[in-house]
Amino acid sequence: MSEALIEQQVFVVDDDEAQRDSLVWLLESHKHKVGAFSRAEDFLAAWNETLAGCLVLDVRMPGMSGLELFEELCRRCSALPVIFITGHGDVPMAVAALKKGAADFIEKPFAAEEMLRLVDDCLIQERETRARRRGGADTARRLAQLTTREREVLDLIVAGKLNKQIADVLGISIKTVEVHRARVMEKMGAPSLASLVRRIVSAEADAGR
Repeated sequence: MSEALIEQQVFVVDDDEAQRDSLVWLLESHKHKVGAFSRAEDFLAAWNETLAGCLVLDVRMPGMSGLELFEELCRRCSALPVIFITGHGDVPMAVAALKKGAADFIEKPFAAEEMLRLVDDCLIQERETRARRRGGADTARRLAQLTTREREVLDLIVAGKLNKQIADVLGISIKTVEVHRARVMEKMGAPSLASLVRRIVSAEADAGR
């Protein structure tokens, strides 16, 4: 799907009908598209990796808890940032969830302005994550087009080696290195050496996350 056609949504999962309806009203009144669920299981059944936006999730619910849903989404590599709604006694659990990658938590009762700020921050974060993943996929596709020798030259370029040093390491002429280097730049769609190195370093960093 084209990036321009991807619409972000705020998903609210809360078994408390009054609080859920209040959140939906608040978010929709600020032009957010909202999807509401009364059970974690229902959201999980509707979830797929193409969903964009963020998740506002109550910690304690009958059946599957908010924390259990969050952990399952982590296992599925969901990119949706999660804001937990907590009661005072749930704060230690929410802090533990932050350490596992949750975006933030907010204690009941909360101010509307604070909730809206957290949602806006999460939507920005999710857009950036999606763009980074898209860039990583493009880099991986381009890397797969390189020949073995071109990949060797690329690795040495990223390691900071000069053409003469690359020629010495690979046992080829400087002219041959220049030819391979030009092909690498073209196949990777890199307008400059700096952009090439940034792209590879960023892809490697994302792969290590």
